[in-house]
Amino acid sequence: MVAYAVVNPTTGETVAEYPNMSDADAEQAVAAADRAYRDWSRKATVAERAALVQKVADLHVERRDELANIIAREMGKPLAEGLEEVDFSAAIYSYYAENGEEFLKQEEIATDDGGRAFVRREPIGVLVGIMPWNFPYYQVARFAGPNLVLGNTVLLKHAEQCPESALAIADMMKEAGFPEGAYTNLFATHDQVASIIADPRVQGVSLTGSERAGAAVAETAGRNLKKVVLELGGSDVLLVLDTSDVSAAVEAATAGRVGNTGQACNASKRIVVLDTYFDEFAEKFSAAMSAFDPSDPTADGAELGPLSSAQATENLKQQVEKALSQGARSLTGDIKVDGNFFSPAVLTDVTPDMDAFQEELFGPVAVLYKVSSDEEAVQLANSSPFGLGSVVICEDEDRAVKIGSELEVGMVFINGVNLDAAQVPFGGVKRSGFGRELGRFGIEEFQNKKTFRFAPS
Repeated sequence: MVAYAVVNPTTGETVAEYPNMSDADAEQAVAAADRAYRDWSRKATVAERAALVQKVADLHVERRDELANIIAREMGKPLAEGLEEVDFSAAIYSYYAENGEEFLKQEEIATDDGGRAFVRREPIGVLVGIMPWNFPYYQVARFAGPNLVLGNTVLLKHAEQCPESALAIADMMKEAGFPEGAYTNLFATHDQVASIIADPRVQGVSLTGSERAGAAVAETAGRNLKKVVLELGGSDVLLVLDTSDVSAAVEAATAGRVGNTGQACNASKRIVVLDTYFDEFAEKFSAAMSAFDPSDPTADGAELGPLSSAQATENLKQQVEKALSQGARSLTGDIKVDGNFFSPAVLTDVTPDMDAFQEELFGPVAVLYKVSSDEEAVQLANSSPFGLGSVVICEDEDRAVKIGSELEVGMVFINGVNLDAAQVPFGGVKRSGFGRELGRFGIEEFQNKKTFRFAPS
């Protein structure tokens, strides 16, 4: 059975298929990664590794049009957003290439007895990355970039629907000058991935994906005492608490909900508005969401593409239909689905006894809530089992920080959406996973902080 295939979500056409790797291929990949770690990576300097990572960044920029077209075919990302993703990925590689030596420098430690002590930051070995389809380049960059600079070697299993972007990344790694085994693409089955994680030559695994996948990977890693970083689902809240410009708040909420056609873990999925602004906000937000017209992602000016697959479309359709059958209302009229094109929708009157109150809606569907106080807003926000990110719209920044400190999340963006940056740590709490990527923390997750201690003279 062929698992890796490009099925264009715009047309439903199967564009290309790629065979799964054999068990022998999987063994060779692990062996090559282990050799590269011991024979090359451990011996190369940080500057030498960083120079290769910078070349990867440069190749992303050179090939940005080609790369954006690949993911438009694979998962329906509009070309403008695809170009933004490629550029952001390049910026992440460059960030670690430029800052690697500073992040990894030796740290002296003061001791009471005067004996010298210091910590060296060293790699730990072969890592497995398991990446999703919604950001095919960005997700790889934030895992592979820091770890290649650090000196770990990478085995990368991409989503089954993204084989061409997976191969494009592997080609850029090779062209940049990384030796065999430093970065290896895996067209592996789930059973093969489990076996690779269990292999004693592998020291850690990072997964971005669903709760179910995260639990399975964490179980395998835990049985084999491997370090794990998990970035899982999210049902991020956007709180509108204090604004003199409701239209601007609507613009932020709309951008936070429809980016990547709503298929982002940290998209603003639950919109919570203080009663002072609710009626005006609801009217303007519903109109703004209704104005989007899903289209071919390769068309000029396309802002909203199809959902990534027929299964993704069916899952979201069933979730929305169940919410409506349980008593929710749609402020945007009838739910419109044409193939994998899913028109944006706004649901309201969602109550805690409904499935949609706890579920993650992965697509351009927002759930709108009205609250009467900051305390009620925080309580509603924290009622989710997820804890990835949040947005607080509040002109009183001290109040915004106070509210943010009460939210059970890993990230708080204040008065803006999509504020991700290479320098800013990314990650969540609760069922959204654990560990951090990006920023200085992103290079510390799979790191041996090795202590050296001298006897006092």
